[in-house]
Amino acid sequence: MLGAYSCLLFILGASAANDNITPSQSIRDGETLVSVNGTFELGFFSPGTSAKRYLGIWYKRVSPRTVAWVANRETPLTDQSGLLNVTSKGIVLLDGRDRIFWSSNTSITMKNPVVQLMDSGNLVLTDGNYNSLLWQSFDHPCDTLLPGMKLGRNFKTGMDRHLSSWKSINDPAPGEFSLWIDTHGFPQLVLRKGSVLQYRAGSWNGLGFTGTPPLKENVPLCDYKFVINENEVYYECDAKGPAVSRLWVNQSGLVLRSIWSSQQDVWFLAYYAPLDRCDLYSVCGANARCTTNSSRRCDCLEGFVPKSPNNWSEGCVRERELKCRNGDEFPKYVKLKLPDTSSSWFNASMNLKECSELCSKNCSCTAYANSDVERGGSGCLLWFGDLMDMKEYNDGGQDLYIRIASERGRSVTKKQVGIIIASVLLMAMFIVASLFCIWRKKLKKQGLTKMSHMKEDMELWEFDFASIAKATDNFASYNKLGEGGFGPVYKGTLVEGQEIAVKRLSKGSGQGMEEFKNEVTLIARLQHRNLVKLLGCCIQADESMLIYEYMPNKSLDFFIFDQARATFLDWQKRIHIVGGIARGILYLHQDSRMRIIHRDLKASNVLLDNDMNPKISDFGMARIFGGDEIQTNTHKVVGTYGYMSPEYAAEGLFSVKSDVFSFGVLVLEIVSGKKNWRFSHPDHDHNLLGHVRVENNT
Repeated sequence: MLGAYSCLLFILGASAANDNITPSQSIRDGETLVSVNGTFELGFFSPGTSAKRYLGIWYKRVSPRTVAWVANRETPLTDQSGLLNVTSKGIVLLDGRDRIFWSSNTSITMKNPVVQLMDSGNLVLTDGNYNSLLWQSFDHPCDTLLPGMKLGRNFKTGMDRHLSSWKSINDPAPGEFSLWIDTHGFPQLVLRKGSVLQYRAGSWNGLGFTGTPPLKENVPLCDYKFVINENEVYYECDAKGPAVSRLWVNQSGLVLRSIWSSQQDVWFLAYYAPLDRCDLYSVCGANARCTTNSSRRCDCLEGFVPKSPNNWSEGCVRERELKCRNGDEFPKYVKLKLPDTSSSWFNASMNLKECSELCSKNCSCTAYANSDVERGGSGCLLWFGDLMDMKEYNDGGQDLYIRIASERGRSVTKKQVGIIIASVLLMAMFIVASLFCIWRKKLKKQGLTKMSHMKEDMELWEFDFASIAKATDNFASYNKLGEGGFGPVYKGTLVEGQEIAVKRLSKGSGQGMEEFKNEVTLIARLQHRNLVKLLGCCIQADESMLIYEYMPNKSLDFFIFDQARATFLDWQKRIHIVGGIARGILYLHQDSRMRIIHRDLKASNVLLDNDMNPKISDFGMARIFGGDEIQTNTHKVVGTYGYMSPEYAAEGLFSVKSDVFSFGVLVLEIVSGKKNWRFSHPDHDHNLLGHVRVENNT
């Protein structure tokens, strides 16, 4: 009996090493196919913490398991009775009751069908007699584009290969983000959230997509290919060298290129997009460019002016009407992400001079550029109407020629000269007369007054509701930065251009006026480079708002708990952040005029400025200690579980040690990239803090 059992194990083990199956074989849950060189493996798996079973393909030598393709994304099995068969009609996935959960849906009847897992990660179905490819998984991508896989549209068959994110780490069903080749106009790579355009990687210019950061030349990943002809348009990355890489879309809406390091057993991030605010589609509106090198972010193109000075989403309009033909000029812009090409016209055989002449003769043409920049440039791209979604780069990008009304040939009469001189003199007189009251007008424009009921040394301004509503575009959803227990937080821009963060007290908030007043009276008196600066507040009717300096890099949890963004925090930056938080706490506990216990120190309450300097925020729960006080207690325990010290959570006792405990938890999270209260381990049920104790004891 034992011999028969051993024989059975040998047979199953042998079948698991195969790379193909025929109608006389099948794959059950627990068995796998392995590609001939052991690169990829096919079998049943459960994602994350889910108990549901899916048929998928993953990297054989990568740990933890990284899934590249899933067959039954939307029809999971509820138990381990799954069975993969191949029949004369194709590939079929069944459960224990012979119900079909997924199939290759092949219309041709085959005599000798064979299913094979290739070393490229492609699962192919062929007819053994004719060795013809009848179906392949590469034609049905999930969230991952592997080398050799096409992304794009076949015009003859109508097949449109695109990527779609998982719903969550526990559910591989198609999520809300998808990556496509948009074939309207000149083809371009776009990321959509549902049906809304989220990010545009741009058109292909022979070297890459104009809106995608170039890869480092010393990383031999792919021979990149972009094909446009009457039959199809597609992007493809053919493997180059031994490097293992993949392009994928994650659940947060990021497009990532990852490289596997077998020496360190980890995925390294080559790049990701959207990279910054300028990558969000048309963030500056029409006829404007976005730049990360300027505090303004948005600038109108030459010959254009803002349509609305306080709302860049409305873009820019022409300063002067076009005159067409000899009356217009085409100034050259360099290092630009080319505008949206969905309404453009292109010709691959024309040169730049021919392209320029064609655009000049067509009064509707607003811009032109080479469609290909290799070997000095070739091809022609023409735009008509408004130019959308442009970004300025330090390196990369492309040349673009934009049509504006010419200044040449405009004569000035003596009467006009007199009017100009008179206007200049009048303006000079006005400026001199206005110097006395300039500061009052500036305050009025901002809707600011000095708060009379505050101490003079607090330097706090009271904003009126109208100025804040205008700064946030009436609290528009696209300006919303996040939401906490206090209420939503919005980004705003004051009349003079200063960016602010507005914390608006929610009427249904668990926190109220007590916390609001507490934060105003506390943080206004604190001055330290590692504490967020409170600029003022707004109290009007039933509205209560706090106005802070704007932190462009959001909060610490935005980086450390995200696999992609965390790669931008090397050890030097993490040490810098830990040191800054420690200096802020030391100031609160020891160096400020009042000893203050924060009581809610956590990753989301540490904001990061433009240089990644940490600033402690949210003092609604903070308490002032007297000079001789060491410890006190409260009947109302506030804060966030996972960061609270044991004596505070259990008995309401708090002191400077409470913040130190929270700081310790925060340091562990910064080092590990794991949340304390969401940490899980297969060997125990401890949180991150408990896990560290266990590891230290062992």
